Amino acid sequence: MVKQLNGIRTLTLEELVVMILIMKPGNIIEYIDRQKIICAVVMEVKNTKLRLLTENDREVKLSPSRVSHKSSTCMDLSFSRYELVATLKAAANKRKNLVGSINISELWDILHSEQEWIDLATMTELCFPDSPDGDHEAAVVRAFFNDRLYFKFDLDRFFPNSENQVEQIAVHRREEARRNRIIEEGSAWLKMVNADKGPFSSDSLPLEYVKILESFCLFEKESTHYALGKAMLEKAGIRDGEAVFQLLVKLGVWDKNKNIDLYRYKIPITFPAEVTKRAAESAGSTSDISTYSGREDLTMLPVITIDGQLTTDFDDALSLEEIGDHYRLGIHISDVGHYIKKNDIVDQEAIARGSSIYMLDRKIPMLPACFAEDLCSLKAGELRPAISVMVKLNRFFEIIDFEIISSIVKVKQQLTYYDVNIIAEDDREISILYDIAKKFREFRLGRGAVQITLPEINVWTNEAGKLTISRVQRESPGRMLIAELMIMANWMMADFLAKQDAPAIFRSQPEPRGRLYKGDKGTLFQNWMQRKLLSRYLLVPEPEHHSGLGLEAYVTATSPIRKYYDLATQRQIRAILGLEDPYSIKEIERIIQLLEQPMGCVLKIQNSRHRYWLLKYLETRINQKEEALVLFKRKNSYQVLIKEYMIECELPVSIGIDLKPENLIQVRLQYVNARKDVLSVYMG
Repeated sequence: MVKQLNGIRTLTLEELVVMILIMKPGNIIEYIDRQKIICAVVMEVKNTKLRLLTENDREVKLSPSRVSHKSSTCMDLSFSRYELVATLKAAANKRKNLVGSINISELWDILHSEQEWIDLATMTELCFPDSPDGDHEAAVVRAFFNDRLYFKFDLDRFFPNSENQVEQIAVHRREEARRNRIIEEGSAWLKMVNADKGPFSSDSLPLEYVKILESFCLFEKESTHYALGKAMLEKAGIRDGEAVFQLLVKLGVWDKNKNIDLYRYKIPITFPAEVTKRAAESAGSTSDISTYSGREDLTMLPVITIDGQLTTDFDDALSLEEIGDHYRLGIHISDVGHYIKKNDIVDQEAIARGSSIYMLDRKIPMLPACFAEDLCSLKAGELRPAISVMVKLNRFFEIIDFEIISSIVKVKQQLTYYDVNIIAEDDREISILYDIAKKFREFRLGRGAVQITLPEINVWTNEAGKLTISRVQRESPGRMLIAELMIMANWMMADFLAKQDAPAIFRSQPEPRGRLYKGDKGTLFQNWMQRKLLSRYLLVPEPEHHSGLGLEAYVTATSPIRKYYDLATQRQIRAILGLEDPYSIKEIERIIQLLEQPMGCVLKIQNSRHRYWLLKYLETRINQKEEALVLFKRKNSYQVLIKEYMIECELPVSIGIDLKPENLIQVRLQYVNARKDVLSVYMG
């Protein structure tokens, strides 16, 4: 069997026997060691081994199979060792010098079209036509061993590579040379950075190395530059992945709070130029009031919005009328479908994003600002097209009937949750809206809804730029009435679609795996653990029961500026109202499929970023005592909930202390690292 060693064919058994038989003490041979050709003299042939003296004055034992060339020249072994080594060095130098007169490229130009094997004797004659000897043969072997771009080298014969093979090998060599240069020069640069041998300004950074470091840090083993980056870093003595992040911060390439998940999940931060241009053109051509014809004029209603203090995209509003013995509640949703047309380039960008993303340090909208914060936003004093859910209720706030219409509205007042909480008891309209919300919740709870009531922890920066925590009670009048009335509107739109047999993005939820309390009377422990028992919601094109909300059908269509699910469902309602063509059931299923990946990324990013900023805040509270709620016991730890921040962590088991679920304990913050997502506590 023929094998390969260092790219050269080794001898078959028969060839090896012949080699041993013809090998004699005094023969000058050459062999390959660590990618170098070594010249040596045979001192002894014993069994299947050769004892050699090398040009480097070393004695080695070698198998004949490793011999790359045997010369017929014999040396007189009676010479002194010094004389033998000197002779070997002279032979090696002579052969090296002869290599310089061999032009392999020219030989390839002449021979490659034949595509045939060429033996060593023939190749030597081609290289040295005037009486070549063993030194010339050895020089040919050395030359072709050193340069394997043009020929395959198989011990004592050569085969020309094709033009395509030569190009491929050349490309590989250039890439290998580039790689070696980056490792050498890049590692030297990194050592300088680590040693603070700057300064390093952003306009003078070696972008090639920076790009490799960024990719390495962002995508780790998934990075196309991982092997190169790892080699460069290891040569610079850097083996900690976190150190790479800190290097990029040190160089000013990244901010210390860089949100690397945006890049890992390939979230578009800005809009492509063509989308921005098309959005501006569309916004300019659709602001004409004549496009509102055929809608019911509700501009005389006292329409209000209720949102957070920092909200700039208002997609829902409320109105309330007292008419004789009943109330008329209006839930008005911005008609985004009036402006954003199916399959338009803006629409394609929106479905690729799936949703707006809200974080402490950045907001990434689903739609360009000219739509999200202007034309589609229900801004005070501006005429806006809407899809309005008009609900008729009796004096006991019980639902009598509802209708869904296309409308024109004009917001009279924009309130914040804080404003509503302050005036809830004194303002009759707000008080009635709150009562309607409470009555609707009772209706849902009576149908088996699972009401989970937990405070919301918000992290924000004050005017001084310092991180601050606020604890928001979701059951405050402002938040509670908006939450319930939006659920009401979504339920009614689901019912409207179901009665028309229209496919939409319906949400359903199987029964929870267990119920820990009835109604809305659960403790903090029960509410937290109940959430873990909820079944995952499903998105389906036809109505199904939603156990968590206690409703027989449900969609989300009240946030079409912010969520594509809502925009797609709103379009189906628009179609029933005669405003556009409907999606088919296959198109709805396709939208659900397309949104699965981007929406998964949106949820991960929002949750991880919230946790990051919460941990950044907790980094400033090391050694502080906090009250915690024991959730359950693991093998060597307890899982606890720090109440003040509504964050879970592990508490190591302490000898002599036996804790039970629902126990209230004191813990002390031991170590927090937001970047590494680490929170450690111990018994306080």
